[in-house]
Amino acid sequence: MKIILLSERILVNKDWATLLFVLAIAIVALNKTIFSVRFNEFIKLGYSEKYNKIYKDTNNLLSWFTISMFVIQLISFTFFILLFLSYFNYAKTENYIAYIQIITFLFVFILSKFLIEKIIATVINSESLVDKFNLVKLNYRAFIGFVLLPVNIVLYYNSWPVKEVFNIILIIFLLYNVFTYYFLVKNYQKTILSKLFYFILYLCTLEILPYYFMYYWVTKN
Repeated sequence: MKIILLSERILVNKDWATLLFVLAIAIVALNKTIFSVRFNEFIKLGYSEKYNKIYKDTNNLLSWFTISMFVIQLISFTFFILLFLSYFNYAKTENYIAYIQIITFLFVFILSKFLIEKIIATVINSESLVDKFNLVKLNYRAFIGFVLLPVNIVLYYNSWPVKEVFNIILIIFLLYNVFTYYFLVKNYQKTILSKLFYFILYLCTLEILPYYFMYYWVTKN
């Protein structure tokens, strides 16, 4: 008597991820075509401050280039977090619901932080300085998201993400953030020194505590 064993065939749908990666690449291609000079300066942010010096006007916060690169940053950061959680078995990479939850949380977190900073800046009469800070931070983090995009694509479609890869990326991210604040202090030291107390308060309440609470919430939940 022949015994037939049936096994469930699990189909993993990654079409939604492919569409998002294609969208991100299309945005990069459009920016490279439409804003070729600006894009060429932007990709040098890893070793040059020229981009921030050229496009330092705070009106650039709402420019198409900045907004579109922020979209890439959101897509890229969310994929990295999803991959990171997947590595520790907290989520599945093919789970688009988890992706939506993460990207929604990131967007709300960033937007809330931005609005709180605007309110505090108005109270202490430092709107211009805070806007410059936000523009520089946004530029650097958009650059990280841009660089992280191909890394996410490789990790997502391959089953070999290792702990060392995540550790290296996280260390680079932390070091790059330190470099960002170094650039800010270096270029706006006169203004910062004149409002040193507010600057320290700003760092503690808006640049350290939010990330600490986010880390605490994630680890506890």
